[in-house]
Amino acid sequence: MSVGDGAMDTMEALRETIKNALVVGGVTKGLRESVKKLDQRQALLCVLAESTDEKNITKLVEALCNEHNIKLIKVDDAKKLGEWVGLCKIDKEGNARKVVRCSCAVISDFGRESQALDIINEQLKIKSSV
Repeated sequence: MSVGDGAMDTMEALRETIKNALVVGGVTKGLRESVKKLDQRQALLCVLAESTDEKNITKLVEALCNEHNIKLIKVDDAKKLGEWVGLCKIDKEGNARKVVRCSCAVISDFGRESQALDIINEQLKIKSSV
């Protein structure tokens, strides 16, 4: 999938943005480390999986994001988020295997500017104006 071919939905843009942030080491994975980044106000964007078993995790992350004015995007599946942040093995065909669930990830550096990042920023502006 390339960024330049046609319209891109929000989840594709989020995946591309996370990939760019991974290249520059700007992604923090896992609840403990993510909460540290959120509490220290070092986060630019927080990605939370809605399929977490513990509802207190969702409440904690949402409260920290609201308190520190950090943008929050929710994804439906923790395994999908785990794959996006690199918590998996890639086989010879390029398919993800042994994907580990990730309940929360924080982006502290977006890396290079891209169309995907523009789409994410536009979505966040729309959400915050509602």
